[in-house]
Amino acid sequence: MRDPRIVISGAVEGDVDEAVVARLVFEVGGALGAVHGKNGKAQLRQHVAAYNKAACFSPWVVLVDLNGDAECAPLLQEEWLPHPAPRMCFRIAVRAIEAWLLADTHNLSQFLGVTRSAFPPGPELERDPKQKIVSLSANSRRRDVREDMVPRPGSGRKVGPAYTSRLIEFVESHWRPDEAAKRSDSLRRCVERLRELVASA
Repeated sequence: MRDPRIVISGAVEGDVDEAVVARLVFEVGGALGAVHGKNGKAQLRQHVAAYNKAACFSPWVVLVDLNGDAECAPLLQEEWLPHPAPRMCFRIAVRAIEAWLLADTHNLSQFLGVTRSAFPPGPELERDPKQKIVSLSANSRRRDVREDMVPRPGSGRKVGPAYTSRLIEFVESHWRPDEAAKRSDSLRRCVERLRELVASA
């Protein structure tokens, strides 16, 4: 029997972003199809026009981090994709995908073994959400979280050896996008647009 879910193609910067998009698409009643990119922001920027052309014919979602590339999300969208195709969901995570995870304070605090009071009141105001998660993990009650998420002294890395796999585990098994969207406007907008795509397909 054919799966009734609407298939949405995607393009993202990396593996955590792919897990987030897959979860969001599923939450709105769709199914994530082929995912392109996953090799950083520069490659995504290079191919965004082609993805937009494809979105003239079938649903697409392209997700990028704002980081410090523009003062705000609308300015970055104007630079990257001022005229999105009718079936394109082009969304910018403010300021990084980790802010969307930080917005689910209850579940991420339990997952990391960190008190909720240590979490930022406004995740989208964090200049570096990735490093915020690392610093929270450094104070975890759980040794395995500290070893996985926090870089080892002298490694020269910004994150721990299992940072990505841990966050993917959180996204797939613990993250509540509906709760996180209450504290993240860019996530809320992304969910709303994905729902529109599914409803109009």
